[in-house]
Amino acid sequence: MKKGLLFSCLLVAVTSVQAAPISIPYQGFYQRLKQVNTGNYPLIEIAFSVPNKSQCLVKGGTISTENESFPLTITKDQRVFLPYDARLKSDRALVNLDIEGSAENCSIAMQVRAKNTKQSYSQKEMLELQAEMDTMLSDMQGFPMRYFSQNIAGINFEFEPGSKTLVRIDGKEQVVTDKLRLSREQIDKLSVIEFNIKPLVVSPWTNG
Repeated sequence: MKKGLLFSCLLVAVTSVQAAPISIPYQGFYQRLKQVNTGNYPLIEIAFSVPNKSQCLVKGGTISTENESFPLTITKDQRVFLPYDARLKSDRALVNLDIEGSAENCSIAMQVRAKNTKQSYSQKEMLELQAEMDTMLSDMQGFPMRYFSQNIAGINFEFEPGSKTLVRIDGKEQVVTDKLRLSREQIDKLSVIEFNIKPLVVSPWTNG
């Protein structure tokens, strides 16, 4: 699995290799957002993004209905921020992405991750994150995506690509590049973990 728990699926059939907008029904996104917004998940969220930036560059995007169109916020890492809005679902809104490159290389990825990241975590905080991730993924069984019935294997801490991050676990220091993975067993044994810089992403680690 790339980047911890990262689910990718082609949400729209694309055959053209010319640069052109891609339109995806908002309903599928809404169903996933509803799962999070109606559940008890204060610590975690779902992030949508367009991976493979070198071959599928997103220049911009909108969400539109028959009568309205609104711009989307898209980060330099191509994370796409979508509203949770039942009216957009009932109005059969479309998510429109203006891409540069071969459209056949474009897909939408969905990742479960912590809403916020910190420079230190106590064991209690990591166990709370882990429990919410377990519950969310269990609740999502049945969606047409690649999910896992077993609990996650642990937690991923992701950093700027190519960076070297100083990590201190109960006073013992180590340097990691790009990513640190902690298994459930490791989390059960530690008291606190500290970083010299906040992780970019904190996500589930699975063995799938």
